[in-house]
Amino acid sequence: MPGTILEVSRLKKYFSQRRGWFSPHSGEERLIPAVDDVSFYIKEKEILGLVGESGCGKTTVGRTILGLTPATSGSILFEGKEITALPPEELRALRSRMQMIFQDLDAALNPKMRVRDILSEAILLHHRLTDAEVERKTAELLEQVNLKASKLPSFPDELSGGEKRRVGIARALAVGARFLVADEPTSALDVSIQAQVVNLLLDLQKRLGLSYLFISHDLRVVELLSHKVAVMYLGKIVEIGLSESIARAPRHPYTRILWSSLVEKQSGEAFRHPHGSAAGSWGVFDFERPAAGCRFAPRCPVFEAKGRPAVCTDPSSAPQLAAAGPAHQVACHFPTE
Repeated sequence: MPGTILEVSRLKKYFSQRRGWFSPHSGEERLIPAVDDVSFYIKEKEILGLVGESGCGKTTVGRTILGLTPATSGSILFEGKEITALPPEELRALRSRMQMIFQDLDAALNPKMRVRDILSEAILLHHRLTDAEVERKTAELLEQVNLKASKLPSFPDELSGGEKRRVGIARALAVGARFLVADEPTSALDVSIQAQVVNLLLDLQKRLGLSYLFISHDLRVVELLSHKVAVMYLGKIVEIGLSESIARAPRHPYTRILWSSLVEKQSGEAFRHPHGSAAGSWGVFDFERPAAGCRFAPRCPVFEAKGRPAVCTDPSSAPQLAAAGPAHQVACHFPTE
């Protein structure tokens, strides 16, 4: 049985925002709950897909796990070791085993460094090797990510989007990482290149025994790639389960709307939810100040269909993740069947 490589428990990351000078509360600060009480685990050689709308906190979860953004509170166990309060030198050493594939291709790669230097710098960051060993390791990395050796003298702006993505993946592997946070690794790429990157990530996962937190808004890719899927809404995970269960039998109204939008795109047919609410029928909401109780209530068709029950908006009865089937949890007072 594979062990657990990562366990996140009650993770919170709040950002402070100062009110405007012309506000009646000028100079005061308010807290924005970017990540609010998030828990999940990832086993060795497992891929967990993390989905949700832009601004829901997906990237902040990944950055907090890697220590790129400090946690407000909560626990992060990596290979059984608590890492939220590690001193900087210990955290740097840990990054030889956990890395991030960044979404922004241009910001992630130093524009003044050639591919050869980008990879050799990553290799030497955690390993003391001779020039010959670095050259051999670089050749291995290129082979692993299917990148031609002729690209070694190139600068990032001389590469295509797909080639930049492969360099980013190679750099993450260069330090010997076993766990990768892949933040929107297929964004800004043509469909054919997206498929190549997905196949590469799957091949590397199987060949090297990697584990991924795969962050994406592309539901087709998430469904194809992931063993499990966690659905995030305004800083909270509202549903988590096996990929097939989430895609074929979602229990949370928000998950249902997300995947129905994919069905609608694929079939070209209008999809309407139970209770007669269209998938695109959204209420007013504020990402920075989520509603009390169930955060999805202002946009939820089930909440409206049931006459706006008070339990959904009561701050003392915010829905918590509860079992909804084998390896399936949902945070909803009225989960769908």
